Amino acid sequence: MAKKAAAKKAVKKPVKKAAKKAAKKAAPAKSSAPKGKAHLAPYHVNSPEWHRVDEALKKRIASLPPNKALHERALKIADILQAEFPDATCALYHDNALQLIVATILSAQCTDERVNMVTPALFAKYPTAADLANAPEGELERDIHSTGFYNNKAKSIRACCREIVERFDGDVPEAMEDLLTLRGVARKTANVVRTNVWKYPGLTVDTHFLRITKRLGLTDKDDPEKVEADVANLLPPERWAHFCHSVILHGRKTCKARKPNCDECRLTQLCPSAFKA
Repeated sequence: MAKKAAAKKAVKKPVKKAAKKAAKKAAPAKSSAPKGKAHLAPYHVNSPEWHRVDEALKKRIASLPPNKALHERALKIADILQAEFPDATCALYHDNALQLIVATILSAQCTDERVNMVTPALFAKYPTAADLANAPEGELERDIHSTGFYNNKAKSIRACCREIVERFDGDVPEAMEDLLTLRGVARKTANVVRTNVWKYPGLTVDTHFLRITKRLGLTDKDDPEKVEADVANLLPPERWAHFCHSVILHGRKTCKARKPNCDECRLTQLCPSAFKA
């Protein structure tokens, strides 16, 4: 009897192993899709502009849960701002990508108005990336002196333009990944250039945009990249650029940092911070 039982066990083991192997083969393969793909809203994946969104932002959006109520409120806010600022666009004067990169570097801790006073003569004097890269020591600093922090800005401009010349044959690269490798270019500057020069969908998170989207309850984050993803998650890509420009104009005109003018604001019914900020 003992021999028979042992024989039965010996037979059963390989059968079980074989069954497990067969089941493993039959089981559906694990998806290689990024986690959170199911979170993408129809207004993202069905957008004619979705394929032009940079991959890093796509992944961040995919990781966020949907919020229908907040999406609907964001659309209402975007519609009101669209009506109020139909021609909202980039305030920095530029004729090409190089000029806009330089103007954006100069705009740090400086008003757009002041930058626009400096750049016409600057770009006439240094029309190419090579010209800026080789700008004489001290001379470029004098040319941009009135924008403030001129020593650091001059270093960034020279280094950035040198890289454009040496690595990209003098042409500003379009890809987000390439732009981010340039000295002085973070996502904010890259988005400014991509959305305004090549019309890619994107959001430029400056101090106005960060402050106002937080007051409107569209984000509760302080990190610019997280704010960018939170807001991008609520609107279709084709509306990002205009929404960004109109929010910035709204911040300058009405929703000011120290004293927002809620009495004159057209968004009070949609703003959780109305008369509280």
